[in-house]
Amino acid sequence: MRRVLTYGTYDLLHYGHIRLLRRAAQLGDYLVVALSTDEFNASKGKSSFYSYGVRKEMLEAVRYVDLVIPEQTWEQKVDDIRKYNIDVVVMGGDWAGDPRFEALKDYCEVVYLDRTEGISTTDVKRELKS
Repeated sequence: MRRVLTYGTYDLLHYGHIRLLRRAAQLGDYLVVALSTDEFNASKGKSSFYSYGVRKEMLEAVRYVDLVIPEQTWEQKVDDIRKYNIDVVVMGGDWAGDPRFEALKDYCEVVYLDRTEGISTTDVKRELKS
């Protein structure tokens, strides 16, 4: 069984998220999503519209997702790879070259997928404010 792991906040779940999750799931047999907790987001200076619990519930309803785990720190990634026997870590293309993900190549394959053009949570939030 080939296991895939991705990380994200997945706030205001939209079709770009769904497409990324679908493509990530196609790279293996089992998809784990590490979902940023509210506390971790706050440590990064971010806040989500929906709470961690609601975002987790929405992700668990997506057919491509097999398991949702909390992302609480930047440093947990190697432990996640080991604990869940991960073969591939998938991230959006905007993370390509980031040392935090490049370092994971010592433990598993790392794949960067292009984001869906024309949609982002930032854009959705901006539109909702106008």
